Amino acid sequence: MNKYVVPLSIAGTVIGGMVLAKDYVTGGNCPSTATVSGKTIIITGANTGIGKESARELARRGGRIILACRNMEKCEAAAREIRGETLNHHVYARHLDLASLKSVREFAKKVTEEEENINILINNAAIMRCPHWQTEDGFEMQFGVNHLGHFLLTNLLLEKLKNCGKSRIINVSSLAHVVGEIDFDDLNWEKRKYNTKAAYCQSKLANVLFTKELAKRLVGSDVTVNAVHPGVTNTELGRHTGMYKSSFSSSVLGPLFFLLVKSPKQGAQPSVYLSVAEELEGVSGKYFDTMKQKDPAPQAADEKTSKQLWETSARLVGLEDNNATMPR
Repeated sequence: MNKYVVPLSIAGTVIGGMVLAKDYVTGGNCPSTATVSGKTIIITGANTGIGKESARELARRGGRIILACRNMEKCEAAAREIRGETLNHHVYARHLDLASLKSVREFAKKVTEEEENINILINNAAIMRCPHWQTEDGFEMQFGVNHLGHFLLTNLLLEKLKNCGKSRIINVSSLAHVVGEIDFDDLNWEKRKYNTKAAYCQSKLANVLFTKELAKRLVGSDVTVNAVHPGVTNTELGRHTGMYKSSFSSSVLGPLFFLLVKSPKQGAQPSVYLSVAEELEGVSGKYFDTMKQKDPAPQAADEKTSKQLWETSARLVGLEDNNATMPR
């Protein structure tokens, strides 16, 4: 029996070291133990991946959770699962299709009428590197869902967020924004050959620019807004890329993926942190790489671009600028 002690000890040390290394590389767990009892939290795209795990953790912390999803069958199943696991019965499924401005308006109207408060809004839903699809309203799908849908949703819910005192908006972006460019002459890729990667990066840059401009317009209110890169996470977001399905990825890059690619639970930690951390009270307009505040790419800090994107987005979604949030 003794001949197995040393090999088992070495194996245990190696495995333990890999787990610690992964925890370090991927940012670890949310360090805050703060609860959100009595707070209403809306999470888009919460039937799977990072959104679902964010909902699970915030439900565990006592929040009143609204899962806002396109697929209601999966949304209802996720809500039941989270209610059963956390014993928090205040987890609800609501229909929201971010590829439809009509759906966004209907969702916002319904929750505004039904909910007394909205304390936290996590704009999490996204689509990545899909074919050249269009939204119901004719927008390029990635820009339409990742940016325009959330832009309209956020503006329509702002009064509720403002009226309940200190509230937070979290925009889930991506490190991909660093190579993004906003082409105001061809946002919908009608004049150029469609590039799925460039379109995704454009939409993620738009998330950060939107965050910067919204923070400026919320000065004087008790609402904060921040953008976050959650880290590379193994979720359904990559279903159009096949990045986790190839034999090369699974065999040759397997050990590297283990260290660098997060589980959905790990990927949810930054969103949870921005939602609950007491030390972030009053922090707004910032970009976080996992749970560390960092400077975004230079093009994401350009005030002229963020203002132009806001005005263009407001026009595209039919939100008159005098109805969009303005500086107080």
